[in-house]
Amino acid sequence: MATFNARHKGARISAQKVRLLANLVRGMYADEALDTLKYQPQRGARMLEKVIQSAIGNAQDPDQNNGRSHRIEELVVTEVCVDGGPMFKRIRPRARGTAFMIKKRSSHIRVALTPIDEV
Repeated sequence: MATFNARHKGARISAQKVRLLANLVRGMYADEALDTLKYQPQRGARMLEKVIQSAIGNAQDPDQNNGRSHRIEELVVTEVCVDGGPMFKRIRPRARGTAFMIKKRSSHIRVALTPIDEV
């Protein structure tokens, strides 16, 4: 079974924000997913769009596919996984000498595309 993967590690956005968009495009054709994400106003949509475009590029590269190139119309988004990445931890001073932890979260975005005849 040929799957074409792409990932964005350490994306500077919370995984929770991107998961909403990942659930939206999971199971769609790749060209439909790109059209859907193009009209979403969220910043995570741009990141997910770039990862899907990278996976499409991997599918269209004949060097990786035994001399065969797949068209975008025949690829399905079979897996979109958004995991939490490392956090930058900062301390913010609060009242009466206490401290408050600020967690700047990041995420790992992983996309897998599969040709429709193999799904």
